[in-house]
Amino acid sequence: MGKKMEVLYNSTRSSQEPVSASVAILKGLTDDGGLFVPDHIPALDKSLKELAAMSYQQIAYEVMKLYLTDFTEAELKSCIERAYDRKFDTEVIAPLTEADGAYFLELFHGSTIAFKDMALSILPHLLTTSARKNHIENEIVILTATSGDTGKAALAGFADVEGTRIVVFYPKNGVSPIQEKQMVTQKGKNTFVVGIHGNFDDAQTGVKKIFSDKQMAAEMAEHGFQFSSANSINIGRLVPQIVYYVYAYAKLLSEGRIEEGQQINVVVPTGNFGNILAAFYAKNMGLPIGKLICASNDNKVLYDFFRTGTYDRNREFVLTSSPSMDILISSNLERLIYRIAGNDPEKNAQLMAALSGQGKYEITEEMKAGLQDFYGNYASEEETAAAIRRIYEDCGYVIDTHTAVAAAVFGKYTQETGDRTPTVIASTASPFKFTRSVMNAIDQKYDSMTDFELVDELSRIANVPVPGAIEEIRNAAVLHDHICEVDEMPEMVKRFLQF
Repeated sequence: MGKKMEVLYNSTRSSQEPVSASVAILKGLTDDGGLFVPDHIPALDKSLKELAAMSYQQIAYEVMKLYLTDFTEAELKSCIERAYDRKFDTEVIAPLTEADGAYFLELFHGSTIAFKDMALSILPHLLTTSARKNHIENEIVILTATSGDTGKAALAGFADVEGTRIVVFYPKNGVSPIQEKQMVTQKGKNTFVVGIHGNFDDAQTGVKKIFSDKQMAAEMAEHGFQFSSANSINIGRLVPQIVYYVYAYAKLLSEGRIEEGQQINVVVPTGNFGNILAAFYAKNMGLPIGKLICASNDNKVLYDFFRTGTYDRNREFVLTSSPSMDILISSNLERLIYRIAGNDPEKNAQLMAALSGQGKYEITEEMKAGLQDFYGNYASEEETAAAIRRIYEDCGYVIDTHTAVAAAVFGKYTQETGDRTPTVIASTASPFKFTRSVMNAIDQKYDSMTDFELVDELSRIANVPVPGAIEEIRNAAVLHDHICEVDEMPEMVKRFLQF
């Protein structure tokens, strides 16, 4: 192998000068409000057979070195070793469990028991390394909106990391009790958590506004701060997510469940579109993925988009039992739109302007042809609960509400198509994170129990230990009790930074 080709990062919205991976990670968003995208998707440079013999950490290096080309081998390996360590409660990091005719890729064995840990364990290390590489003197302020999981995973990742502070905004009544308790009990003198009156889209829009406020950026710089993002819009979040699809394939191959080169399908419960976009990137790197099955809940904006070619957020926002997917503006879809628009930033910028202006846009027939890899469907609340109950009764395996949306959609897909390709379902959260919804789906009799009684009962019927992440919040004190209106978000940031 010769020297690997450098990957630079362009904006999805203008032809500004491309930047290195470390600069893209530091900035989070582009100056014009767009997202950073690689100027090309690199091909895997190890054979599938070679990858099959590797550990999760080794595969992480082989994938990430292709995208983060300005990191040295030592820098990248150090980030990987510090991220994927004993904070995961299984040695393999992302185990595969066979159940219900599919392979469930368990992405919830990190310190906050959701798939966000997979990328947010490494992001602080990528970010502080990037800051050193670019001689940044300012303290980095991570600003994040969360629909429940990103917030806690980011807080856990950045807590007491030198040279960083982190502010998380979440919808006060839009997350599960366990998710909220995980956030508001977060320790770390550099952490700040605020509930907003509004939904996730309001929080995300508020954060994006702060990012694009030039005056605030100048005030921040004056006081020795600069913003960066831990949301899935940061390329430092997206690249680590590609890894686990490559790992899942390698694992199935090493266990003899598939032949080398045989295709697999992937099902992803989808809100912000980052997780399934990572699978799309993996496919374009040469991983033999057939269909990318995009599973939505009752907020089925993506299902409607794949069916009609129109993305329309003008609809009722539904609070469901899978709150991390209660999203009407799927930020990462912009990276796919840019690609199917022929990597044309002007064309993409027009569509995004239509989305923020009229709340919708429509893609051309030619662009629709670029979506052939995808299949979209959705699961109602009843179908989600039924999937949890059925898989528990048939297999003794308990899944969370988000994974159940994926399992229900997988069922619809196989029924519709008869496709029997081996399938990996991204299992994105532990059932312990959504105990009430999960236990009620199995049997209504559990509804009278308290949240932590439900935790113990779930542990008993699923025959799995209570995760450390749940044990530690059982009696933890609330450390963050701030609540604000959406338009007060900038003030809350200033108050935390004391200027």
